[in-house]
Amino acid sequence: MMYDVVIVGSGPAGLTAAIYTSRAGLKTLVAAGMLWGGQLMLTTEVENFPGFENGILGPRLMEQMRKQAERFGAELLFENATSVDLNSKPFKVTVGNTVHEAKSVIIAAGASAKWLGLESEARLRGRGVSVCATCDAPFFRNRKVVVVGGGDTALEEAFVLARVASEVKVIHRRDELRACRFLQEKAFANPKITFVWSSKVTEVLGEERVEGVKLRNVVSGEESVLECDAVFVAIGHKPNTEIFKDQIELDSTGYIATRDETRTNIEGVFVAGDVADYRYRQAIAAAGSGCKAAIDAEKYLIGT
Repeated sequence: MMYDVVIVGSGPAGLTAAIYTSRAGLKTLVAAGMLWGGQLMLTTEVENFPGFENGILGPRLMEQMRKQAERFGAELLFENATSVDLNSKPFKVTVGNTVHEAKSVIIAAGASAKWLGLESEARLRGRGVSVCATCDAPFFRNRKVVVVGGGDTALEEAFVLARVASEVKVIHRRDELRACRFLQEKAFANPKITFVWSSKVTEVLGEERVEGVKLRNVVSGEESVLECDAVFVAIGHKPNTEIFKDQIELDSTGYIATRDETRTNIEGVFVAGDVADYRYRQAIAAAGSGCKAAIDAEKYLIGT
């Protein structure tokens, strides 16, 4: 079946794009994925998405976006996009085992936060374990928090947390930071931010919520316990671009390269959200880029 637009991804960017394209009368298919909804499906309360005075649960917000897209006629497939062919038109997107043809494609596959890989970390996600200080810092006002990492992202998270938390400890597995010198100097000068060097988190402690972390010094092997109310993992993100490699231009860090905000190096292929945005990584920013990609796709299809 031929679609006007096939959207790969179903987070805020993908579903916003689907709302706009389907409402514009474009035949729209969303390759939503088996685990649809993006990063907000892993969060609890979302307080910074406009329009919800008292906040909204992340999965509830995504459910409302999905229903809105479906109301306008978007078709969602809850299977993973397994391959694409962007070398000729119509474009081809394989979802599960079925090939779908498209006059245009919007890539909104998102990016995945890198985790520590601990069972306790996964169990306590949304209950004190987070990868987004901008999203969750207000929940830990006047609390003790931990940031895991040593790069620019870790220090930027620490600065956000230091504005509200009583104490921020940055745990780094090396004895020096990888962050740029300016951020390092700024962090060392902040009285709320201190460092635990040459250490790694081996377990997140707590049953119903985070109560602390177990640490192991990578030099001496000594183990210790650090009490805290939240753990912010800041060891980087990985754009979900595996199926697009060798199909479309990526930047040096693996994110999809953009031209004029949503356009890629392939005419008729557009991009939205965290799969191209390594800076903001916010739901509202992703939704806005989904809107832009949809409008650009519509203009492409009508030849303006």
